[in-house]
Amino acid sequence: MNFKTQLEDYQATQSMSKFPYSFEEWEAMAKKVLSSPNYDYVAAGAGSEDTMRENVDAFKRWRIQPRMFRDVEQRDTTTTILGTQLESPIMMAPVGVQKILHERGDLASAKAAGELGVPFVCSTVSAYSLEEIAAEVGEDTLKWFQLYWSTDEQITSSLLKRAEAAGYSAIVVTLDTPMVGWRERDLNHRWLPFLEGIGIANYISDPVFKSRMSVDPGSDLQAAGEEFRKVFGNTKLSWRDLEFVREQTSLPIILKGILHPHDAELAIHYGVDGVIVSNHGGRQVNGAISAIDALPEIAEVVQGQIPVLMDSGIRRGDDVLKALALGAEAVLVGRPYLYGLAVGGREGVKQILRNLKGDFELTMALSGVKQISEITPALIRKTTN
Repeated sequence: MNFKTQLEDYQATQSMSKFPYSFEEWEAMAKKVLSSPNYDYVAAGAGSEDTMRENVDAFKRWRIQPRMFRDVEQRDTTTTILGTQLESPIMMAPVGVQKILHERGDLASAKAAGELGVPFVCSTVSAYSLEEIAAEVGEDTLKWFQLYWSTDEQITSSLLKRAEAAGYSAIVVTLDTPMVGWRERDLNHRWLPFLEGIGIANYISDPVFKSRMSVDPGSDLQAAGEEFRKVFGNTKLSWRDLEFVREQTSLPIILKGILHPHDAELAIHYGVDGVIVSNHGGRQVNGAISAIDALPEIAEVVQGQIPVLMDSGIRRGDDVLKALALGAEAVLVGRPYLYGLAVGGREGVKQILRNLKGDFELTMALSGVKQISEITPALIRKTTN
């Protein structure tokens, strides 16, 4: 992209001038349009929210050391994950209950992903069924299914088989949520969307879940919410249980929530196909290490044997570059596109993604890099403040 092309792209987005460019402005606008419980459900972290803040602050300690005279006229942001070439190393993280932000919720986000070709990860606790979401993403855009492992193995099995049948190409097993963390803002509101039937679309549409109830779950969302509470999460799981997932699906298995290098070693030992370094956006364990600080040790252990991805704290293009320099092959973004959804629906999500992709490419070029393979640890330095 040369300057002329860049200028033309900016001019093309002037029709979207009602939308801001900075993450902070998007968040402020979302706070204005959402009710307090809905906004807090997305914006909050666990406990004092120290880890949520640290996810962002830790990026500031890593500084880019640009190189000059590098001929960055022609740039290439493509990368390959699990054999699929991506236009850029930016993906959309799995986030549930998106209907509290916009009526079309996950469908609007999925549609934006499909229209821009940005990979989309569908949450188990989406507000629409995984089949409906897959249709919105379309066949030409990468889509993965994120699994919250149920205490009812037959429900887990059913979700996995449905995901494979619907065209998802990988399973993202989230490890850090065997139960919901201590989220004080939600506790203050005394509100959990699942108990009102929001975010349980994959359950009320599931034949096994339906068979567990004496009434049609779609006609009695309160009863469905209570049943969901009984089967959500599984605190008894261990590494050996991964074999169960492998028996249910032929899709690659990616583990989300890895923060310790020894767990990365175990992931390789148990034959998984990738890991996502993540602390769930600071929503589970307050006081946990930031994802970006955990990343280098994990990348060192993995040594390229399986893909390493990262989420938690990505806000701008320089964050993406820093994560790639520290060993991630791609990043997943969550809260930014959710605020875009709240403010502008599908078009808001698209604008967030355009902003992030454009910011990343410009940062890459101005740092003296013209392709992803040139983003190495030599490009950044860690400071003490």
